[in-house]
Amino acid sequence: MQVVGYETDVARDSAEPGADGAQTVETSGPIGGGLYVASGGSVEYVDASPGTELAFGLGERRCAGTVHDGDHVACDAADVPYCDDHSGVWVCARCTGTCLKDEMDCHETHAMYLAAFAPDVLKVGVTREWRLGTRLREQGADRAAHIRTFPNGRITREVEAELAAGDDLVDRVRVPTKLDGFGRAVDEAAWEALLDRFDPIARFDFDYGLGLDDRPVAETMAAGTVRGWKGRVIVLDRGGSTYAVDARDLVGYELTDAVPERELQSSLGAFGG
Repeated sequence: MQVVGYETDVARDSAEPGADGAQTVETSGPIGGGLYVASGGSVEYVDASPGTELAFGLGERRCAGTVHDGDHVACDAADVPYCDDHSGVWVCARCTGTCLKDEMDCHETHAMYLAAFAPDVLKVGVTREWRLGTRLREQGADRAAHIRTFPNGRITREVEAELAAGDDLVDRVRVPTKLDGFGRAVDEAAWEALLDRFDPIARFDFDYGLGLDDRPVAETMAAGTVRGWKGRVIVLDRGGSTYAVDARDLVGYELTDAVPERELQSSLGAFGG
């Protein structure tokens, strides 16, 4: 049984007018998710919602292959999580306004957003307007603001590239950087100073319901009690400690029934007050 993908569930939002006239959208409470696993060509969903007990060991890891029409096509390549034949790089993710496709097809309305990752990482990004809330949760943003709307992706990417060329905004945030902010608060002064330069259409405030007092320990495992998800990171409680698992790091692994009793790095909380 091989992990071939993962998914974070869509949360329910509540919205109300903000003091500055911009709509304020709030997401609060734990967000669920799960893993897609394949065996003998069939693909099943393993629920990993908050409160779920995962009890899998990790066996060998290899390319996760591909899923086509609901069926899994296995691959024996050693490259992980995907080999060159199955990596499926999305060219739009590299776009800066000059289309990399044979014909431009991003004619939908696009939103430009700003996102804050605790404590003080500030990002500019773009997405199709109808996916905005989902895209922000997929990234695990703590705060966000919809600042512009454009008629197509090309124009949006051009403006994004201009903003990202400055000193205070990035257009990509790696998972280890995000993990550094788990259990910490956003620098509100820096966030508000950034928004003062724009006129937000909508503000987003995310609380993933994890209840973290300290940063969890980064690990790669599939055993423990699920506390919740933040972006693609699963937060697990195990043996008195709390761990953060990048779901992408599980892709390609064979799951086993035997959970190893290997030593894990413990968080400070495991030692009591």
